[in-house]
Amino acid sequence: MPLTFTLDPSVTPALRDGVLDLWTDVSNAGGAVGFLVPVSREEIRPELVKHLAAMAEGRTRLLVGHDEAGEVAAAVFLSFNTHRLMKHWVWLYTVMVHPRHQGKGYGRDLLAAAADAARGLEGIEAVRLTCRGGVGLERFYGSCGYKEVGRVPGAIRVAPGDDRDDITMLLPLH
Repeated sequence: MPLTFTLDPSVTPALRDGVLDLWTDVSNAGGAVGFLVPVSREEIRPELVKHLAAMAEGRTRLLVGHDEAGEVAAAVFLSFNTHRLMKHWVWLYTVMVHPRHQGKGYGRDLLAAAADAARGLEGIEAVRLTCRGGVGLERFYGSCGYKEVGRVPGAIRVAPGDDRDDITMLLPLH
């Protein structure tokens, strides 16, 4: 059953906790969303609060996918650029699909919904994101229409002696 996507949902305690649980579960399943295994909800909470503050200030938008039970199953943050010469594209941050839903095509659905949301934003012509090399994410994003436009070798250190590339991907919206 497909997810139901909502851009700018009301930030209720249930939504906040659902996104926090999603982020924790994705991280602990090895997802490349800014934390290393193991991580607790309390370690992730300050990062979520930063995103929520950016939403309240109008700098970031949240796109959430709910499953048939109404649970938060996927999420991504769309962030506007503040630089006057780069306001024609947005960043995608923290692209997540719950591990129990992976393999169902929901990641593609989430990216398509994010692209549709970005197309609906005035003046936005492209979407950029970065991903961690070494886990195949660049192939996944590439299969969804994103093009690799930059790579910084060894920029992400996941453990001593385990450095990964920081890969920048771009999706033109026309």
